[in-house]
Amino acid sequence: MKELVLKYGCNPNQKPAKIYMENGGELPIKVLCGNPGYINLLDALNGWQLVSELKKVSNMPSAASFKHVSPAGAAIGLELDGVLKKIYWVDDLTLSPLASAYARARGADRMSSFGDFIALSDICDKETALLIKREVSDGVIAPGFCDEALEILKAKKNGKYNIIQIDENYTPDDIEKKQVFGITFEQGHNNMDINESLLENIVTKNKNLPEDKKLDLLISLIILKYTQSNSVCYVKDGQAIGIGAGQQSRIHCTRLAGNKADNWFLRQAKCVLDLPFKDGIKRADRDNAIDVYIGDNSVEELLSDGMWEHLFTQRPSEFTREAKKEWLKNLTGVCLGSDAFFPFSDNIERAERSGVEYIAQPGGSLRDDAVIECCDKYNMTMAFTGIRLFHH
Repeated sequence: MKELVLKYGCNPNQKPAKIYMENGGELPIKVLCGNPGYINLLDALNGWQLVSELKKVSNMPSAASFKHVSPAGAAIGLELDGVLKKIYWVDDLTLSPLASAYARARGADRMSSFGDFIALSDICDKETALLIKREVSDGVIAPGFCDEALEILKAKKNGKYNIIQIDENYTPDDIEKKQVFGITFEQGHNNMDINESLLENIVTKNKNLPEDKKLDLLISLIILKYTQSNSVCYVKDGQAIGIGAGQQSRIHCTRLAGNKADNWFLRQAKCVLDLPFKDGIKRADRDNAIDVYIGDNSVEELLSDGMWEHLFTQRPSEFTREAKKEWLKNLTGVCLGSDAFFPFSDNIERAERSGVEYIAQPGGSLRDDAVIECCDKYNMTMAFTGIRLFHH
């Protein structure tokens, strides 16, 4: 296939729309089912690059959940414990390593992942397809699909689910182009290799950087490489737990990602795990209710008479601000990556409140000394990578 005609571009008024190889060659993808759109393909191709690099650095199956050209979540295929299985709604499933990767990628920020485009580093197996089957999603890209997985996925959305197979050996040209307002932009493809050498320049007093934290920092940097800038990423145990994408201010990235990391951990509190949902409540409705319950706004309405009865068998007790603050003290060992330098130490202050102990950022700010001093105050380990990872 040398050309794929699309329904429309980013918006319905943007016609005609298509993708093709400028050199006239074959596209490196095959559409096995569905009719992917312009944004679907942007998500698919960015997601594929991300999971390919995650697998390279971890040697484990990897997955990403993309929305509007940024990852809502990404992870490697580590086994899930009982709590994570419950908050990700997969405690009734048998999970392969690839399915575990997608459960983590999808589950960390389920609100943002709703209606995602999925990227898988490995051939999609039956276990992963069964997980995808029951989630609201636009499509999936992978290097292949086993027969059972393909049959399961082709039945999704009444046969209209987007299933894309990519040539895992495809390598893009060194020069990439795009047009904006009729003007052609040209640059070198971002071939920056994310590896442990980027973490050698530790600038804080604390030089301790365990191997598992090195991997988490590398995961954060790879995720940032394919996230709309400005961006900050919090990672713990092989998965993103908070991504702040596309913000004009660095501190807003850090706050947004930190709030998402906090929500991820608040969902693991006993009072949240024990919420008495009625049978038959849809996962999306449960996700929405939990998001309100652990948040600071509208919880009074959720728990008010005449409202809670729609979701719960009995009225839950309030998760107070004091109780949430106390629970969040248990969140530790978090790694944080930033796609550009921190201009002020307020980013470190905010990160510390979400359990961050290890940081990777380019360095190069006029206030590097103040940022390092703030890290030292909290006994954090911080590496200056010397590289920027802007993505637009």
